[in-house]
Amino acid sequence: MDPDTFRSDIGVDVYWRRRLTALIAVLVVVAVVAWACSSSSGPQNSSTPQAAGESPAPGGLLAGLPTVTVTPAVPPAAAPASHSPTPTPKPAKPTPRPKRPGDACDTADLVLSLQGEGEVYGAPDRPRFVLTLVNTGKVMCTTDVGPRTLEIRITSGDDRVWSSADCVSGETDDLHRLERGIPYVQVTEWDRHRSGSDCRAKRAAARPGTYVAVVQAPGMKSRKVVFHLR
Repeated sequence: MDPDTFRSDIGVDVYWRRRLTALIAVLVVVAVVAWACSSSSGPQNSSTPQAAGESPAPGGLLAGLPTVTVTPAVPPAAAPASHSPTPTPKPAKPTPRPKRPGDACDTADLVLSLQGEGEVYGAPDRPRFVLTLVNTGKVMCTTDVGPRTLEIRITSGDDRVWSSADCVSGETDDLHRLERGIPYVQVTEWDRHRSGSDCRAKRAAARPGTYVAVVQAPGMKSRKVVFHLR
């Protein structure tokens, strides 16, 4: 410092008082500016400690803001489409071929019956039976009326006494054309003797008693005919 400075008419004490006053004024201005900046930034949350190594937010303006975690919005999964089972189409039934005259008869179109000529047969009368077969179909048809197909069977209780199908020789098939509504008629006479599979054995005579006759064919059977032998 220049030694001549304190040689002016102003004393040393006055000089330093002026210097101190100027310094105090500068400090006051700095304090006022600092207070103005701190008040404009809002209150600070002093209770939240700053994490170690974390740098303060610029200007202290973002220190008090809450942390918001942004999660990308995920569109809701689309509901699975309702798949109702597709019904499996049923195969169409083939249209039956129209019946032509001379085709084989359908069992459903045939009516089979048997009647006895009497109820009581004295010795030596032989029982006689009338077999009828009627076609109720729309057209003429063909069917087998042979003794093996149209079998007349005579029984007595559980005893099989006689059958028209036993011991048949030669051609057994007998195809017959049945016109609609016109019955096929066959008369059968029983000789009052038993029959069986052994055609060489001597046939025994049937004893007096009650017997039942019936005629049957594949898918068909007549009503029973009850008769008596004396």
